[in-house]
Amino acid sequence: MKKLVLLGDSIRMLGYGNKVADELRNEFITWQPDDNCRFAQYTLRMLFDYKESISGADIIHFNCGLWDMCDLFGDGPFTCIDEYCGTMQRIAKILQNYAKRVIFSTSTPPRPEKTDHSIDRIIRYNEKISKILSNQGIIVNDLFSVVYPHVEEYVRDDDLIHLTDAGISACASSIVKAIRAASDTI
Repeated sequence: MKKLVLLGDSIRMLGYGNKVADELRNEFITWQPDDNCRFAQYTLRMLFDYKESISGADIIHFNCGLWDMCDLFGDGPFTCIDEYCGTMQRIAKILQNYAKRVIFSTSTPPRPEKTDHSIDRIIRYNEKISKILSNQGIIVNDLFSVVYPHVEEYVRDDDLIHLTDAGISACASSIVKAIRAASDTI
């Protein structure tokens, strides 16, 4: 059986992670951390701790960005776009050393009333990192485009950022499709 690793922020941890693992249980042994991978620098640091668990993966799927793009204090995003992209490139390169295929999913949009996140900023970060990682040989799965047309249905109205059951199902379906397509090329 093939080995799948799922890494990512709370959109994975509270969202699609268990659903993807369950849907692929007959095709993959799945490992994912119990921890929220948070922002890019945190994810980079945690790769050292995860290296034994992720080594030899057939596919690693990861997402990271909502924490980086968040403007908590009104003075700009937690991580500037160039630092984010540089760190994500480094993460992707490391992951490529541990797996046969690596898939990156773009950051999902929050509901419009989530004022510490800007849709325009998320689009800018997603576009820039998607181009960079694609050029690096990473498969890009555009979860932003899955969620955005249905944001009122797919994103919870209590915290404005995490996925509803419908959003989890839609994202999990997109991720499962991407993983199966990547698996066919191994």
